[in-house]
Parts: sequence; C-alpha cells; structure tokens
Amino acid sequence: MITIIGIDCATQAQKTGLAVGTWNGTAVSLHTITLGSKTATLAQTIASWLPTNTPTLLAIDAPLGWPADLGDQLASHQAGDSLLVPPNTLFRRTTDRHIWQRTGKLPLDVGADRIARTAHAALALLAELRQLTGHPIPLAWQPQNPPPLSAIEVYPAGTLKMALAPERVPSYKGKEGGNGRNAILSKIKQEITLPSETRLLLQNDDALDAAICVLAGADFLQGRAEPPTGWPQAKKEGWIWTRR
Repeated sequence: MITIIGIDCATQAQKTGLAVGTWNGTAVSLHTITLGSKTATLAQTIASWLPTNTPTLLAIDAPLGWPADLGDQLASHQAGDSLLVPPNTLFRRTTDRHIWQRTGKLPLDVGADRIARTAHAALALLAELRQLTGHPIPLAWQPQNPPPLSAIEVYPAGTLKMALAPERVPSYKGKEGGNGRNAILSKIKQEITLPSETRLLLQNDDALDAAICVLAGADFLQGRAEPPTGWPQAKKEGWIWTRR
C-alpha cells in the first residue's frame, strides 16, 4: 500500500489543490480532496496525512528545477552582454520540450514566466515538509522500493492528453469549465475510484488537477510513465512523469 498525495501548486495556499489517494498494487482510490487554508500551512496539512507504516509519494504539479543552460549562461553574465543559446534552450527544460513533442501540450517556461514563483513555492513546501517530518524527501526516479517519503513532478494537462487520447481534452478551467470538469471526471473515474462526494472536483479546477496528480502518481508507480531520455540532465533540471 502506497499513499499518493497530489498537489496542484500555487503561490497562494487557498488556490492549491490537494488530493490523497492510495495505491494497493492493482488499483488507486481517491479519498480526500480539499484546498489549502489560512489556518495551517500546506506542509502542516500534508504532514498530518502521512501514514506511519507505508510509503508516501508526493505528485507535484510545479517545476522542481530550472534549465541547466539558464544557470550556466547567467552565472558569469554581465548586463548588456549577449546570450549564446537560443531562448527555447535557455528558458525551457529538456523535459518541457519532450512533453511538447509527445503530447502537444507545452508546459510554461520556468525560466521566463511567473510559473517560476510557483516553482519557488513548491520547493519551499518540500523544505518545510522535510523539517516537519525529518525525512529527506528525495525525488523518485524509479517506482520500485520507494523510500518513506519521496516526490515526483507531474503535469495534469499532459496526463489528461495521454489518458483521453485520441479524444480532445475539454476546456475545464474557471467558472465556464463546469461541463469540461464533468466530462473529465466521467473519464478518470474509469481508472481511479472516487469518493462518494465529488462536488469540489466539479466546482474547482485546482481540486480536479490535484486528483489528476494522484492519477499521474499511480502511472509512475505502475511503470506506465515515460522515463528520462538523459538521466544527468533530468536530475539537474527535473523530469515530468507522464503516461506513455
């Protein structure tokens, strides 16, 4: 039995979707869906869910690294100097380009977009969780023999694209996305056992994304997710685990 906690990260706790599921080796069940609150930090909420005797995988929708070329270029850069690599290499990670090629969905450029603030918040969340739990929380690179607490990066849009292929992923964001959320929920409940109360999933796209993060975590644990094409680069920049 492995617990999977899906985290749809945001810079504000109240906009962060959280979902908790369990993987029993053959099937995944979702049993908690909520949003972050003002009364406890996200790390405190997540720490309260951690089981004592079984591993937990955190499936996080946020970049957990930056492009290697960005760090290399900026380390010695002086204002006014040219940059020697093209912007798509400078601002996008290898995994971002790989996801685009495979799914047609392009993650936001962590090196050039406000998603960098979400990435910063995700890394701060991991740091606080390490302090609260006393666990190192490494990134997981293989599904076998997971440590007590580990994390992977996921991308709900990519997971949905692969899960719904060849169907078109419906628009499901915001107030106008209710029909899309209902259609997606009807699809993913074929792969994940949902709780009896699904109202928040239908009302809030952050909560639904957190549930999809749990599904992506289950894909990883089943060995159904595409592994890195280059391990050193992936361990430097991070890797988005998305269904084959």
